[in-house]
Amino acid sequence: MTTRTGLRLEEITPANFEAATGIRVRPDQEHAVEPVTTSLAEAYLHPGVAWPRLILDGDRPVGFLMAFFDIDWYGDGSVRRSGLWRLNIAAEEQGRGYGRFAVESVAAEIGRRGGERCYVTWHPGPDGPEGFYRGLGFGTDGETSGGQTVGVLELGRSGT
Repeated sequence: MTTRTGLRLEEITPANFEAATGIRVRPDQEHAVEPVTTSLAEAYLHPGVAWPRLILDGDRPVGFLMAFFDIDWYGDGSVRRSGLWRLNIAAEEQGRGYGRFAVESVAAEIGRRGGERCYVTWHPGPDGPEGFYRGLGFGTDGETSGGQTVGVLELGRSGT
């Protein structure tokens, strides 16, 4: 998938596994996002729901994302949701638009699958990513999940 020159998502394979697991966020962000290895283990446990992807700029790995599709949000069958589960942008690559590309890519994929909203959760507080997600159009209504803020992005007809 390519939406602008050089940026693309790739499925995690044996050929790019080491590149994916080598992605490290800044030390001050480590408390807010699981490492890629944990995400890949969770993807293995949730096939068909988890959608892990390496973010590449040309041939250079710059980040990792994992989306989720059509999960039973409360575990009781009442609400199904899709969204961004994890976003890890390499420390030295932050501030270059890769996070925006990742969120837009997930939103587009949700839209292609017929979804109308993209969900994300984040750790609240001054060192969290709330400003980033709000800047991309995510809103909140006070809902939390596991101590994290739940954000929602309403998707247009094109998926974003």
